[in-house]
Amino acid sequence: MNRALTAGLVLVGVAGAGVVLGLLLVAPSGSTPPSATTPPPATRTSTSAPPDEVDTAAVDVLAKAIVDAITRHDSAAFGKLTCRPQTAEALAGLQRTWDAAGPVTATLPKPPELRGESATAVVHVEAAGGTKDTPFPLHKESGKWCVPG
Repeated sequence: MNRALTAGLVLVGVAGAGVVLGLLLVAPSGSTPPSATTPPPATRTSTSAPPDEVDTAAVDVLAKAIVDAITRHDSAAFGKLTCRPQTAEALAGLQRTWDAAGPVTATLPKPPELRGESATAVVHVEAAGGTKDTPFPLHKESGKWCVPG
């Protein structure tokens, strides 16, 4: 795979992971004590509730939009998928990276994995220089799924 494409995908992944880590670090450290009706940890089940159908559909749409933006080398479309507005400079840098990579094919090798208000979509990219699977962290913010960063 072209080094420029790989670098661009790594930068996007690192930026997303950094935002997620940042959100975890700034979350309130105090937690409310468990209520009297909360069962003790030994009696809780280890399975979580299945993802909401609306969230599953929204994450699928977002993951497919990421794949489409990468395939079309459309940094402006990718910028609309992020939780925070991207600077023109950042989007121009991403566009230069994608333009230098040449034609690519991007796919979702498996459905995104949901975990509450977080998810991960693995994007498989093929180009003249090789292939790469890149996990994209996704986050639900103000009721909308987006790419942190």
